[in-house]
Parts: sequence; C-alpha cells; structure tokens
Amino acid sequence: MTVQQISVFIENRAGRLAQATSALGKAEVNIRALSLAETSDFGILRLIVDRTDLAKEVLAEQGFTVDKTEVVAVQVPDRPMGLGHILQLLDESHITVEYLYAFIERCGDHAVIIFRFDNSDQAIAALTASGVKVLSAESVNLM
Repeated sequence: MTVQQISVFIENRAGRLAQATSALGKAEVNIRALSLAETSDFGILRLIVDRTDLAKEVLAEQGFTVDKTEVVAVQVPDRPMGLGHILQLLDESHITVEYLYAFIERCGDHAVIIFRFDNSDQAIAALTASGVKVLSAESVNLM
C-alpha cells in the first residue's frame, strides 16, 4: 500500500512557492501534506494531494519540474516513543528511511507520518508484521 507523492523542484526566489501553491488552488487540488527542503539554489517541495495527476499537469504547465514517487503513510501512536518504536522496527529490518514528514490530519489518536524508504515493499511487510497500520492511498485521500 503506497501513496503517490508529487516532488516539485523550485528555484529559491521570491514568489515561486506562492506560484506553485496558487496554481494548485486555482485547479482545486487540495494539499493534504507537504514538506519543503532547500539548498542555496533550489528547494524540493514534496506534496500529498487529492488529485495527483492533475497536480502534476498543472505544475508542469507553470514551468516547474515535477516528479511522481511512491511513499508510505504509516499510522504512528501519538505519544512519547510512538515514532521511536516505528523507527526501531525499521532498523531491526535493515530498512533505510530516506526522509519523512508529518501528515496534516490525525487518524483517531494516531499521527500519520509519510515515509520514503529504500525498499517500500520490505518496509510495508515489516511494519504490518509488527502490527503497525499502513494506510492505503484511499484512506489518506479520505482524511
């Protein structure tokens, strides 16, 4: 169970982030989760949206370089060591976390964290075998 993520490469200049998010808003694409990492020259905006293909099309039309990748949405207990427990399970299974960021919505008394792994299938198998709930794309879009 993976979720599609849009990665947008954005030049570090005034107004470019606003241009990307405004274009999505005008196309009625809802941003569900996001992360922004930057270097001196550009940033990478990672988005979970309700309409991935439309978002990719709209951003490309605005001159952005856009890529679509698979990530995993994991339900994490919202308490001390909730994330730590998940990360220990992954470490014991020799799974590398490439990056992660929090989802905007909660799932009951759990937080939702978006993960990018070096091996998503292995990560999903290890997590579900340990009783950790991995969310489907449909579940994420209904939040």
